[in-house]
Amino acid sequence: LVLISGVIFGIGLTLSSMTNPDKVISFLDIFYSWDPSLGFVMAGAIIITSPVLYMLTKNNSFVLAQKISLPTKKNIDKPLIVGSLLFGIGWGMSGLCPGPAISSIAFLNISSFAFVISMFFGLYIASFIEL
Repeated sequence: LVLISGVIFGIGLTLSSMTNPDKVISFLDIFYSWDPSLGFVMAGAIIITSPVLYMLTKNNSFVLAQKISLPTKKNIDKPLIVGSLLFGIGWGMSGLCPGPAISSIAFLNISSFAFVISMFFGLYIASFIEL
């Protein structure tokens, strides 16, 4: 079931062109060649997911799981800020974030492989860093 969900997610990212780094960078470039399509993809995901997640958590009626584990941490701390900055810098420089990068591996793009390998290497190194 998780594999099926991942495949559907990857197909959605591909159909919406979110695996194309140039498309994402065009969304981030608000002064030159702005392309609002990523905003529409995000809005569509929020519009569909929010009510479903609300109903599931409100009624505790889960079909395929016993419960859903949602984050409970509410404070903004140094690891959150540093992680957010690193994520944003990487996203702006490469035009890829983890989901689309993994999906774009299917196109055998060398830069996607380099991004995913670097991402996992960064996650490994981060496990040794105490903020």
